[in-house]
Amino acid sequence: MEAVPIQSENFKLGFIGAGNMAESIARGVVQSGVLPPQRISTAIHSNPSRGTAFQSLGISVYSHNTDVVDASDVIIFSVKPQVVKNVILQLRPLLSKKKLLVSIAAGVKLKDLEEWAGHDRFIRVMPNTPSAVGMGASVMSLGGAATEQDGELVGKLFGAVGKTWKADEKLFDAVTGLSGSGPAYIYLAIEALADGGVAAGLPRELALGLASQTVLGAAAMAVQSGKHPGQLKDDVTSPGGTTIAGIHELEKNGFRGTLMNAVVAAAKRSQELSKN
Repeated sequence: MEAVPIQSENFKLGFIGAGNMAESIARGVVQSGVLPPQRISTAIHSNPSRGTAFQSLGISVYSHNTDVVDASDVIIFSVKPQVVKNVILQLRPLLSKKKLLVSIAAGVKLKDLEEWAGHDRFIRVMPNTPSAVGMGASVMSLGGAATEQDGELVGKLFGAVGKTWKADEKLFDAVTGLSGSGPAYIYLAIEALADGGVAAGLPRELALGLASQTVLGAAAMAVQSGKHPGQLKDDVTSPGGTTIAGIHELEKNGFRGTLMNAVVAAAKRSQELSKN
């Protein structure tokens, strides 16, 4: 059976799994106007508070995953990686090629997802936690039967919670090491900058506020200015000034190499986990 085009003006979206990431995506989709809440659904099995979170957005909440599948044209599997196989196998009889399937389960490969579902109209997406505040970085890879139109539709959904890129699935371990794990590296950097501010005499609250806003502003400059990060660094580094003194300390202690090694180590661990 050929994949039936999803009508972007009236398709319905379902979430299998109602955790924090699913809520973030649903909230972004509704608040950005990509979809009205009446065309979105999920199912709640045990935790009533999760149902309340979705219902507060106007989203339909069912008791069974089968109801979500029946009601949806696009289905996002947002369950934990260790249970996604059983969930898909249970729903397989309902997962026709008319439905576009999407997985955000970390480390679970397209070939396995397609085998469990019985077809390859599948798209795998790797979002990250800043999606919760609409500043996510999501990378997607299309399965064999997923069309370019399918990719554009999914890109629009995840674009409601940040920026999206398309990449070959073989790069997903590296994506995990950079954007998947990267927020934790930046939180550590913010904490360290704040500690440095305290050591230099700042009150803790002021130090943390300045550190967080400095990272936010620097990231915005990197995204919006069109300049290479090295040029932006040079722009604030005066000869014999304070900034070059600080950068000298970072370079002496292997700052760049340490960050590079962190990304490579996380990517390697992702590769090990996906093999298991």
